[in-house]
Amino acid sequence: MKNYYELSMSDKLTKEDIKEILLETNPEVLDEIYKQSYKMKENTVGKKVYYRGIIEFSNICAKDCFYCGIRKSQESVDRFSMSEDEILEMAKWACDNNYGSVALQSGEIQSEEFTQRVESVLCKIKELSDGKLGVTLSLGEQSRETYERWYKAGGHRYLLRIETTNPELYAKMHPSDSLHSWHTRVECLKNLRDIGYQVGTGVMIGLPFQTLDDLVADIQFFKDMDIDMIGMGPYVYSQDTPFAKFYENTKENRDKAFELGLKMIAAGRLYLKDINIAATTALQALHPLGREKGLKAGANILMPIITLQQYRSKYQLYDNKPCIDDTPEHCKACLSGRIKSVGD
Repeated sequence: MKNYYELSMSDKLTKEDIKEILLETNPEVLDEIYKQSYKMKENTVGKKVYYRGIIEFSNICAKDCFYCGIRKSQESVDRFSMSEDEILEMAKWACDNNYGSVALQSGEIQSEEFTQRVESVLCKIKELSDGKLGVTLSLGEQSRETYERWYKAGGHRYLLRIETTNPELYAKMHPSDSLHSWHTRVECLKNLRDIGYQVGTGVMIGLPFQTLDDLVADIQFFKDMDIDMIGMGPYVYSQDTPFAKFYENTKENRDKAFELGLKMIAAGRLYLKDINIAATTALQALHPLGREKGLKAGANILMPIITLQQYRSKYQLYDNKPCIDDTPEHCKACLSGRIKSVGD
């Protein structure tokens, strides 16, 4: 088989090579590809795993994305919004437990009240951690002015998933109105880069209507946009959403999406080398050792949920989300064991 590692190190890995990786089905060949991608991780970012503790502080959303379990029209969702004190409590827990960073995540809201609220929380997190706790924001599309205000307040990383780099597929996943524009999402990513954020993005893997050429284009997009972190995972459907009708929720399809997710991590690591890549919870939703396998395929970021326990079950973007019954302490111990088991 090809030595993709050597091709990458000599800058000769092509988009055709990426597609070959995504097409591969032989378990022995895939195992060798994962070993090569792990070697790339070891030689570029090291055998280390970085925690980004996720605080899901609100499931109120103005968007109506057809695949999402907390979309605006999802009437079964029990809506919540944490108080500032509750958010700061979890940020302090992360700081006390030696997490280098937290990720503040919520549904997408665009309002002056929301902007001010996040701005206040950022300033107070910096104060309580003496500036030591990094903050990643994952709060969707906002105006350039809002992004600038949050950056000045201390939110220096931002995760905004492009979801797919194929505008036609994006249109199938969203209502056709001004609130759901692929071009607006790309413009937001450019604004974040211009302002100075470390920019993260990502896609869903194994979507209905998605092709392997789409996924190859996704990885090329990460390179062209000079992305710092990738948060991508297999598509896991959410029942009672409009997009669910296009997906047959069989074991075969789930297994296929899971394997494709691992191959995307490996291809991303080999093509982009020193980028940060998350082993997402969606991997674990499809396989009990999903995140370990993600680390072995080349991922180096874990995003444990540290949301207060009474809110966890209310923030489910997809069905069968793992860890919603765990405490932050249990998640930390569990993930530490998972990391050690792969040698990181």
